[in-house]
Amino acid sequence: MRRGGSLRTPFLHADWRYLLLFHYQIDPTLLRPLVPAGTELDDWNGATFVSLLAFRFLKTRVLGLPVPLHRDFEEMNLRFYVRRAVAGQETRHGVVFIREVVPRKAVALAARMLYHEPYITLDMRSEVQPGPPPAVKYSWHIDGRWDSCAARGTGAGSVPPPQTFDASLGHREWGYTRQPDGSTIEYRVDHPRWNLWPVPKPEIEADFVPLYGVDLALTLARPHSAFVADGSAVTVSSPTRMGDR
Repeated sequence: MRRGGSLRTPFLHADWRYLLLFHYQIDPTLLRPLVPAGTELDDWNGATFVSLLAFRFLKTRVLGLPVPLHRDFEEMNLRFYVRRAVAGQETRHGVVFIREVVPRKAVALAARMLYHEPYITLDMRSEVQPGPPPAVKYSWHIDGRWDSCAARGTGAGSVPPPQTFDASLGHREWGYTRQPDGSTIEYRVDHPRWNLWPVPKPEIEADFVPLYGVDLALTLARPHSAFVADGSAVTVSSPTRMGDR
């Protein structure tokens, strides 16, 4: 896996399958305090978005080795979009995670220690009809109740053409995370482009305030657009501090 002319060490291999993707337009002032140093908010035709993703994490291997009892589990995350101009190279379009939820404490602990990613642990469950088109439901247990998001794809799935809204938000090759000292780490996420199915009637039965606070929870009331994806194998590189070579 390459960054410019240098090799990046693969850290994690897994399958991300049966994805739910809800995209929301948001006031950029809510995100600017969260933007890591060295990056800037990325927009789409002048509009700023966050996305809620939920999926099954399958066949997980860390540094090439399976971790007992931690190979298959659910994840839900809320992310926003940034870009980074690299001298002599194309602009890198990436994601920043606001919060990531998994049901495995060891996964959350490792991600916080190695990447300082904002992981928390909650009980989760999922229901999947592979299709095509896929139909999915992801649930998480918080404050004594089960909240959930569900989506059923329609029509024929397809890979969206490059330079479209769906392709821009659904396929990002870079991740960025602010570190405790104010610096930023960068890591690469490699996977093929996914087949997407539109979701005309996303179902949300959740109170997002405990996870994201009042302002973001208000944004998540109704998606701007929604899709399900079949997913693929994914490789995540080891993190590199921006500026290090």
